[in-house]
Amino acid sequence: MASEAENRAAFEVQAQYCDAMAAPITARVSRSLGRVLTRDTQIGRRVLDWAGEPVADAIVLRLVGGLHALHRRGADADLSRVFSSVIIEAGNVDDALDGAVARLDEDLLTWLDGPPQTNEAARSAGLMTGLLHVAARFGPRVEVLEIGSSAGLNLLIGRMRFDLGGVAAGPSGSPLPIRPEWRGAPPPAVPIEVVSARGVDIAPVDVAQPAAAERLQGYVWVDAAERQARLDTAIEMVCAHGVDLVQGDAADWVEARLAEPQPAGVTRVLMHSVVWQYLLPEGRARIRDAMAAAGARASAERPLAWVMMEPNRDLHRHEVRVQCWPGTTPMELVALTHAHGAWVEGLSPPYETRDYVMRRGAYEAD
Repeated sequence: MASEAENRAAFEVQAQYCDAMAAPITARVSRSLGRVLTRDTQIGRRVLDWAGEPVADAIVLRLVGGLHALHRRGADADLSRVFSSVIIEAGNVDDALDGAVARLDEDLLTWLDGPPQTNEAARSAGLMTGLLHVAARFGPRVEVLEIGSSAGLNLLIGRMRFDLGGVAAGPSGSPLPIRPEWRGAPPPAVPIEVVSARGVDIAPVDVAQPAAAERLQGYVWVDAAERQARLDTAIEMVCAHGVDLVQGDAADWVEARLAEPQPAGVTRVLMHSVVWQYLLPEGRARIRDAMAAAGARASAERPLAWVMMEPNRDLHRHEVRVQCWPGTTPMELVALTHAHGAWVEGLSPPYETRDYVMRRGAYEAD
């Protein structure tokens, strides 16, 4: 069990991370909370007596997310003054947050019950980069199977408009443009059509429920106006036209989907982003085996591909890797990307070829 001092120190750790991410308001809120929380409130007692590891458990982000959501709701005037950057002096911020936390004590408690949800539609930039490599090999028509879909924002990938280093993809009239800073070689400039996109998650988030949407929006820092606008638009698109997202186990679902008939002329693609690390080793093994078996059955008329955007913990980067069947080439590293899709760096052939590994040694993925 962490001590009160360790739990308070987590607020400074988070504030320094916010400083590095150019998020001054969230940094200021984090530092102030570390000073003003007391055992006079229920939320204060839970945080200061937190039984787990405060940084790993992201207790600061849980609390800041709740306060941000309540600010967006207009629940407290002093809170909104803090989040709108009206208050500048640290002492005034402390006074405002101290009072707001006391008044919103009950509303904040549920925000400590689970980890933050990070749903970022711009991650689709890395995934679309991978899909363009698939389309260059097999043709434009792809059906997407996504695991770990969470709220299903990446399932909008066929409805987004991408500008990837000058290479356009997706409908020109889309309300959700994705334009990362592009570095390096552009992806293949080929036509692509996402004929279907289906997803699974162990605990899917239904953004048609206002509380679920509010939770996702609360976790995007108030400083990140562009990310907030993108999330709002994606939620509106999901609510307006829906996505094919079901609850289930990733390995069970992949095995069932790969066993289904596949239309001729359509490439079946398994896709995921920042998910592999959360699957149990046996689940990862089952998915690998299912893909290998389906790859052995793949043909020029019914190809198969695997596109992933996952972190490499050894090299502290996120990688876009692609594997295609029929074929014997291992996964190819075709791009690097920012964790939230702010930039993508396209790589040039010959591509690094090896199976994806999260971390060598104890955390080896294969």
